[in-house]
Amino acid sequence: MAKVVAGIGTSHIPLIGAAMDNGSMHGEYWQRFVGGVQVARDWMETVKPDVCLIVFNDHASAFSLESVATFSIGVAPEFHPADEGYGPRQVPSCQGHSEFAWHIAESLILDEFDMTIVNQMDVDHGLTVPLSVMYGQPSEWPCKVIPLAVNVVQYPQPTGNRCFNLGKAIRKAVESFPDDITVAIFGTGGLSHQLQGERAGLINTEYDCNWLDKMVEDPMAVKDISHTEYIREAGSEGIEAIMWLVMRGAMDEKVDEVYRFTHAPVSNSHYGLTLLENKCDRVTSDVLTFKE
Repeated sequence: MAKVVAGIGTSHIPLIGAAMDNGSMHGEYWQRFVGGVQVARDWMETVKPDVCLIVFNDHASAFSLESVATFSIGVAPEFHPADEGYGPRQVPSCQGHSEFAWHIAESLILDEFDMTIVNQMDVDHGLTVPLSVMYGQPSEWPCKVIPLAVNVVQYPQPTGNRCFNLGKAIRKAVESFPDDITVAIFGTGGLSHQLQGERAGLINTEYDCNWLDKMVEDPMAVKDISHTEYIREAGSEGIEAIMWLVMRGAMDEKVDEVYRFTHAPVSNSHYGLTLLENKCDRVTSDVLTFKE
């Protein structure tokens, strides 16, 4: 039986990927960030998931506003880095797990989630940056990848409650797959940031940290937060945080947050990272800390 062994929440800020790719992640600006994510990479070496199911949003790379799907799942055997206008990132292509992805798609659709099934798609920084955060720059990704894209760009976006319930349905789908494989689920995007308008550059670290506390300890208190609140408190792009709720819904009600790291600013954004394990089934034994 397949098993969810970890939940990972991380921002997918494109500058992170660019700095890694260009070898410019050094100096005072990046020093604290590099130390903070290294702890997560060491943890990933212990957890070693066979499959990473990555919940992200496409940035007009695989999809366009001509046709907007609320939830999409990639079932292809391989996913190449997308050209986002300056050439594809020089990172490995993602190897998919088609059999598992089709199983999840079927289970979700029979549970009345109207998934768009994608047989071919390139994946942009929304997916590749989280992999780089957790794995660095390997010659190939040490896991299979299943992309699950959420519309957080074109109104109306799904509610946090819908995302949370999708996570529960994903957990059910994973545990009904007969192969003995381990799965880490990523919720990506956010935290507070706004890229345009009079409030461009908005960062609300206090709101973000309170939201993270509740997301971990009492997700029922955050799943019903309105779109309006996200936009008001966390900026027009802050609504990306609803994708973390897909990850949280796939975990147990009670979890251990084994690590949290936040840093602002990173490219006019508040970077956030959390690592969750189910209390009843811990993979690691210690709570991790970052020593500056």
